[in-house]
Amino acid sequence: MRLTTRVLLAVCAASPLCAIAQSWPAKPIRLLVPFPPGGTSDILARMIGPKITESWGQPVVVENRVGAGGNIALDATARAPADGYTLVLTDVGNVSISPSVYTKLPFDILRDLTPISMVSYSPHMVATHPNVPAKSIAELIQLAKKHPGKLNVPVGLGSAPHLAALALEQKSGTKWLYVPTKGGQASILTLATGEGDFLFMGMLQTLPHVKNGRIRAIAVSSEKREPSLPDVPTVQETPGLQGFVTGSYQGILAPSKMPPDIVARMNAEIKRIQGLPDIREKLLTQSTVTLPMTSSEMGKWLASEKDRWAAVIKTSGFKIE
Repeated sequence: MRLTTRVLLAVCAASPLCAIAQSWPAKPIRLLVPFPPGGTSDILARMIGPKITESWGQPVVVENRVGAGGNIALDATARAPADGYTLVLTDVGNVSISPSVYTKLPFDILRDLTPISMVSYSPHMVATHPNVPAKSIAELIQLAKKHPGKLNVPVGLGSAPHLAALALEQKSGTKWLYVPTKGGQASILTLATGEGDFLFMGMLQTLPHVKNGRIRAIAVSSEKREPSLPDVPTVQETPGLQGFVTGSYQGILAPSKMPPDIVARMNAEIKRIQGLPDIREKLLTQSTVTLPMTSSEMGKWLASEKDRWAAVIKTSGFKIE
């Protein structure tokens, strides 16, 4: 054995992080979800968790830690030991928004969390209650201008769907009434019962309600029309809204200072799961695609999105104390 190799092994053996990485995983992994059961993050966590368990032989325990727009679970992750046993699967669009929305955020998204892997992307669907007399974005805008501040949007305040609605408000010169909910599933149920007028929401959790007729799809926020919904236009097909692209970006984060070996192993495992035929099929049937990224690429994406939404929030003046 070469001298340099022996030295490196000796240094590694003396390092607590290296020792953790070599034995990991040796016990159950806790996968936090910041939103209630039934939402996009929860659906994905319960798809991915069993696949990790099958591969590594350790249970993945999905734990819903709800509150503060997802920040309770993110703060719990940021404060957890950097040993690979506490992870969070969340809408990372929300994560990039939080620093500009919350005046007293107890963690820094770039300093206190380690990006592990992006998981998936699904465009936001713009959906209305069937009784709303607007069957397109143009008609929705026209209706809102006729009744300013009257069309209500059930939404988790400070969430990616909330910011998508704010961005549309700014681009179209309209004004909505935002009705706070406790997450995506609650928002959809509010819309389906007729207590809400329209919303933006990830297609993974919205599409089943469109298929059963409880809500009506009028647009998707992707760059191109979705193959599963060829008759539903994109938001940016509406005159004046070119370049309007938003969506539900789901990813996995961990505490800062995670051992690089664990980050690499987890990233590789998520990439493996993303390639499984049954996972890809389940997602595609709900207009959701996998979004493989390295940890570094995900970190750069978060920084870019943070700047993007800071501008929207500054214009809106919206803040959460």
